[in-house]
Amino acid sequence: MKKLALLLALLLTLGLTSAQTLVFGSSGFPASLDGVDSQDGNSLVVSGQITERLVDFAPGKTDLIPGLATSWSANDDATVWTFELRQGVKFHDGTPFNAEAAKFNLDRWNDPNHPYSGRAEGKTFVPWGWVFGGPIGDGNLIESVAITGEYEIQLTLTQPAPFLPALFAAVYFQFNSPTAVMAAGVNYGTPNVGSVGTGPFKFVEWIEGERIVLERNDDYWGGPAGVERIVFRGIEQPTARLAELQAGTIDIAVNLTSDDLATVQNDANLKTAIADTELNVGYISMHQANAPFDNVLVRRAVAYAIDRDAIVSAFYEGLGVVAQDHLPPVLFGHGEDWPYEYNPEKAKELLAEAGFPNGFTTQYWYMPVSRPYFPAPQPIAETIASYLADVGITAELMTEDWATYLADYPTGKFPMYMIGWNADYADPDNFLRTFFGPSSITDQGWDSPETRALIQEASQISDQDRRAALYAQVVNTVADQAISIPMAHNRSLNATRVGIDGWVASPLGFSSVSLHSVTKAQ
Repeated sequence: MKKLALLLALLLTLGLTSAQTLVFGSSGFPASLDGVDSQDGNSLVVSGQITERLVDFAPGKTDLIPGLATSWSANDDATVWTFELRQGVKFHDGTPFNAEAAKFNLDRWNDPNHPYSGRAEGKTFVPWGWVFGGPIGDGNLIESVAITGEYEIQLTLTQPAPFLPALFAAVYFQFNSPTAVMAAGVNYGTPNVGSVGTGPFKFVEWIEGERIVLERNDDYWGGPAGVERIVFRGIEQPTARLAELQAGTIDIAVNLTSDDLATVQNDANLKTAIADTELNVGYISMHQANAPFDNVLVRRAVAYAIDRDAIVSAFYEGLGVVAQDHLPPVLFGHGEDWPYEYNPEKAKELLAEAGFPNGFTTQYWYMPVSRPYFPAPQPIAETIASYLADVGITAELMTEDWATYLADYPTGKFPMYMIGWNADYADPDNFLRTFFGPSSITDQGWDSPETRALIQEASQISDQDRRAALYAQVVNTVADQAISIPMAHNRSLNATRVGIDGWVASPLGFSSVSLHSVTKAQ
């Protein structure tokens, strides 16, 4: 069966491609190609080749570089920002990129009453809330967007934001053709429509469950890309991605399991692509809307029950480290080390104290796709369930398709669940606000105004030492209350065929990597 699958994949690939076609193996298919309505790397790595951001990251780094904006500046208290836009750029449908187009996109995301917001029909723009607080009237950072020139916009904020350009570098905030958005309405970003941007590749087709095809934009403002066409394939199992990479039916495979490292290194036809560091964290959340996880003693017991060191040793193959909190080691703002070292006897004591001397039964949901922070979700989940069983907690393992999983976890449907985060930008705010800001109420059932106030205060000041002290308070509170359990920070294993050049792994994960400079040898 495995050989037949590889043969079919090879025939499909040969039918679609030439030496100038790059075949990219992801862990799944996109949920949407409307960037700011997407939450996952499998969506964003595709849309990010089509549509672009105002600010970008230098290849392989977190340094900011110009994108669709060529420069930016702020007033003294960082409450008004001006962006100078790149001139002479057009969307793939011929619509000019200018201040009017930029304002259309920003207002669509920020104004819930915008005629093309689509929120009433199902668009959520969740990342806008993660990064910019929410739309107008619901925690918004951006108060208004004004056109101050044909290629200049001015943003007035509701509070100081000293690192605003870094927010716009987050991979979600890709600018779409207003013409295309207006034509497609709420269907923009779906398989039948795709997306229309200014990027190095244009959307061709999306055959659900099979492939997404892009073709080179020969009029790209940054010069033509190194390959003529990209085929994205969703291959859920990392072992299957590696097998197809070895067979030559794909050219790039991302998020392989760490235990495949030696296999890749020993294969003369393959080469690794691993970032020097990667800004991510995988963690276990316990939703407090589900008893008994509303009891802090139970949450602490779960934390003591799990041997995180053993899990990282078994599943991360030297590429990962045990997390001491939810912040990657290279960022500032750390508090005390995680206080719950593996201690099953202590876990049993706390369960008894909480009124569960014989344990309890619950559900533990695991991700159906591998991510950098959880390279082997099901085996890791099975191991965690075995640790829980040792202290009397019976955890029924559950999963569902990725798009549904992402929609369900903030609803309280999952009593316990596996989730994680790849950084959008290199700042503690991107982690702590995402996990423990306003969304913590829905995502974890934890409502802490004091914690949210600390995060908010830290985001408005530029002094790093003051910010670090505030973030340390947040980290320590989260640990004391065992809100969620940080498991690991990992450098994901990506690999390419020999002859593929220009793919530079990013500290921000594979979804932030542009394929513009990638070449494929004949």
